[in-house]
Amino acid sequence: MEFQIGDYVTRNSYNNDIIFKITDIEGTTCELIGFSVRLVADSDISDLVKCDIKRDIEEENEFMERVKEKKIDDRSDYFYLPGKILHIDGDKEYLNKCMKYYKSINLMAMGINEIEENIPYKIKEYLNEYNPSIIVITGHDAYYKKRGNTNDINAYKNSKNFVQAVIEARKYEKSHEKLIIIAGACQSDYEELIKAGANFASSPKRINIHALDPAIIASSMSLSDINQDIDLKEIINKTKYGKEGIGGIITKGTMYRGYPR
Repeated sequence: MEFQIGDYVTRNSYNNDIIFKITDIEGTTCELIGFSVRLVADSDISDLVKCDIKRDIEEENEFMERVKEKKIDDRSDYFYLPGKILHIDGDKEYLNKCMKYYKSINLMAMGINEIEENIPYKIKEYLNEYNPSIIVITGHDAYYKKRGNTNDINAYKNSKNFVQAVIEARKYEKSHEKLIIIAGACQSDYEELIKAGANFASSPKRINIHALDPAIIASSMSLSDINQDIDLKEIINKTKYGKEGIGGIITKGTMYRGYPR
């Protein structure tokens, strides 16, 4: 069977559990990116099988409809100022998906594609430039069992970079309510990200997360009242995999309400 860049495939050795798109082919090795989960991998061509993406696109569309935030009531006597989002993503394709999601619910968001290794060194520059209420720090990550146990930060692909980025962001703004930080990707070191100062982080059960999960959390926080504590469980349950994929702390929202309209 011949494969081309852009083909959608699954891996036989992993029971065909995740759909990937081929992004590059070198010899008999294909580089892969998850269709809906924040996962990059490589595979020998012999392990791949082409798949019909239609069913998964339908499921993805259903998920998108489920997680769309309710639009602000334009008949109200009040006006609303949602929190401003800065989304820094190590993957350009996933960043584009997230920006499309923000746009679909009329939220103001700035998107930056930055490789994970550079984020800790550039995050203060971005914070100074955009002055957001909410910052998303994400991209790709993975836990490697051969490198150590789950509480060893060195056993992860990018958790150390995410943790350092959170630390730098907290030097910029110490208050968890003045700057909401959402950090991590697939299988990230959840505990260390929370300790470093993130409001929300992945991944409590070290599972893969959906590409839109960080954006779903960010949009929920943007549209939550600045004077009220959030419903933490409700917000986390909006994500694809719930509490196994993302956890966080109770804080207040970032949206102001004014009068008259």
